[in-house]
Amino acid sequence: MQDEKQFEQLMLQYNQLKNGAGDIRRMIENEDFDSAMTMIKAREEIFLNCKCMRRYLELTPVQEKEANTILDEIRALEMENINILTKGIAEVRKALQTTQKTEKIHNAYAYNENSKGSIVNVEE
Repeated sequence: MQDEKQFEQLMLQYNQLKNGAGDIRRMIENEDFDSAMTMIKAREEIFLNCKCMRRYLELTPVQEKEANTILDEIRALEMENINILTKGIAEVRKALQTTQKTEKIHNAYAYNENSKGSIVNVEE
C-alpha cells in the first residue's frame, strides 16, 4: 500500500515535470527567457526528489514500464527545448557576426582624421 501511494506521488511529479517542459517551451517560443530560467531552476528540486523516490521504490514491471514511458516523454520534450535554444543561439551568433562585419566596414569608410589610411580585414 505504501509503495502504491509513493508510486502515485512519483507519477504526479513526473507529470508535473512533463507539463513544466511544455510551459518552458512556450516561454522560449515567446522569448520569455527569464521566466524559463526561473522555472528550470525551480524544477531541479522535483528532479532530485523523483530520482530519490525512484531509487528506493520497488516497482512492479507494469509500474516500471509506466514510469519509463513518461520519462521518455519528458526526455523528448527537454531535447526539443534544447534544440530550439541551440538553433536560436546559432541564429543570434550569425546575426552578431554580420553586424560586427557591417560595423567594421562602416567604421573603415567613416571619414576620421585619426584613422586616415587604415586597412580593414573584412575576412575576419
